[in-house]
Amino acid sequence: MFRAGHFSRAIILTALLAGWQVGAAIAAVPTPAEDSVQMLERADKLKTADHGEFLRLLSQLDQRATELSPGQQWHLRYLDAWQSAFDGRYDLARPQLHDIITRSGDPTLQVRALATLVNILGFGQHYEEAFTQLSTLVDLLPSAKSAEARYQALGETAQFLAAAGQYELASDYAQRILDDPELRDRACQGMAFKLRVLFRAGKVRGTDPEYDRGIDTCIKAKQALYANSLRNDQAKYAIEQGRPKDAILLLQAHYDEFVSYHYRVLMNAVNVTLAQAYLQLGDLVAARKYASEAVTEAVKDKFSDSLGPAYQVLYQVEDKLGNTRAALDFHKQYMEADKGYLNDVSARAIAYQTVKQQLLANKMEVDSLNKQNEILQLQRELDHKDMETSRLYIALLITIVASIAFWLLRIKRSQMRFKRLATRDSLTGIHSRQHFVDETELALRAAAKATRAACLVLVDLDHFKEVNDTHGHVIGDLVLKRAVAACQHHLHRRDIFGRLGGEEFAIYLPDCSAIRARERAERIRQAIAATPLWGETRLVVITASFGVASTDRSGYDLRQMMIDADNGLFQAKRDGRNRVVYSEPADFIAPAAAPATPAGPEPPMEHAVGVPN
Repeated sequence: MFRAGHFSRAIILTALLAGWQVGAAIAAVPTPAEDSVQMLERADKLKTADHGEFLRLLSQLDQRATELSPGQQWHLRYLDAWQSAFDGRYDLARPQLHDIITRSGDPTLQVRALATLVNILGFGQHYEEAFTQLSTLVDLLPSAKSAEARYQALGETAQFLAAAGQYELASDYAQRILDDPELRDRACQGMAFKLRVLFRAGKVRGTDPEYDRGIDTCIKAKQALYANSLRNDQAKYAIEQGRPKDAILLLQAHYDEFVSYHYRVLMNAVNVTLAQAYLQLGDLVAARKYASEAVTEAVKDKFSDSLGPAYQVLYQVEDKLGNTRAALDFHKQYMEADKGYLNDVSARAIAYQTVKQQLLANKMEVDSLNKQNEILQLQRELDHKDMETSRLYIALLITIVASIAFWLLRIKRSQMRFKRLATRDSLTGIHSRQHFVDETELALRAAAKATRAACLVLVDLDHFKEVNDTHGHVIGDLVLKRAVAACQHHLHRRDIFGRLGGEEFAIYLPDCSAIRARERAERIRQAIAATPLWGETRLVVITASFGVASTDRSGYDLRQMMIDADNGLFQAKRDGRNRVVYSEPADFIAPAAAPATPAGPEPPMEHAVGVPN
């Protein structure tokens, strides 16, 4: 079980290093007389500090494996598995690591192999299995006497918990690296893990002095890769603050170092940051170049946190250049990548909570069985004692068992409640994106069997980012709630309504023709525009753009309907927003005259609580 008192795939940049960086000092070039044992120890220390030298040593060690003892051969097998994982050959690395965990008999190697396995499972999106193995890793930690193995387990745990959104707990594990007197030479890594966790949690900024101290510590420790991962955070923060030139100067000064690492995850993140900076600066050629490199080098068939932003930059570049077709293509890919990444983030959080509940339930079940065994034993032992006393004692134990059963029931109800919450959007109360997709696919299959028409409507609030920037997230949340309420007023009982993310919503209309869907969408559009609210100083007028798709043109495939509806939505945005478009640009319903300004402004919502998107 994950506990702060006892003690992840680096979703951002440093994950592989969390599990695999176990040595920092760069040794001298080996002499010809260096024996196999010395080469093995040096190779382990040079894995990330001098990866080229590590590969050379590993090749020689594989040729001289027979000179090693059985324990040293297991050590060599671990280094081979580590390199397989570093190369992205996860199918090869997983059985190698399982073999080390089950057969080596070395607690230190078992901890290190488990940490690496957790990392691979995270990259493969097997999150429930990864968190289960992470729990085993935490339980094995006390048996690992090696400082390197302890560092590896703590670093991996910190990074993986951060990937599940457990920032406070992740920060605690990173701090344990800094507090361990045997891990003083890992201060760079510990600071990097903690700073990146706090940066993701919004508790530190790229300009804070802690970042400069962390970079200086890593440079002194000759860990330039960690220093540069922190510099990328600083560049991101500079872009957020409207200082793209500072971001470009910082990253370009170290760009050759990024390239030299051959570490694709970090390189993609840096390319995306540069693309965003050049786009903000207005250099469209450079923005396109770095965004294209990030897309080309992205891990195929995976939704990484770099892929979506790279497509977004390409979409914005082509849109500014007036290349409508290319912009539309990139916009589709951006939406798919962004939604896939949001799905992935949600899957991590749900997997963490699921495994946590399972571990707790298993512990309670074990405790219940132990208590039942105690009852049986006491019943046998108390046959020769005072019957009344025996009955009282047995009654007490039965009460304890009943209490445990009660808690098991509560845990089960908590699990059921958690699953129900996963189907609802926390801010608006309507279907979450994944639940909307599941329910709509079921409805489309039923419609296909009965050959009944159905339609899909995509809704996107216009200029929502400006509302957030001008009036703050509290007003932004009120805008989302008002828009949802306006939509619900015009929906039927069998309609399916869900939030896809941010300010985008989707409505599935069963037994509905294209003409009828456009009419209903137009009424919803008018209802949204007629429900303004007061911001900090003035009236906030809400409008929305709509894209409509029907089974008549798109068939009964939800993915195709989403693409066609998104085409209509994109056209509505390009034609001036606040309108409904069905497939072809000429088919949109022009917006009616703007509703009259209300006679008197609504009072501000004093008790609204904003929830981050």
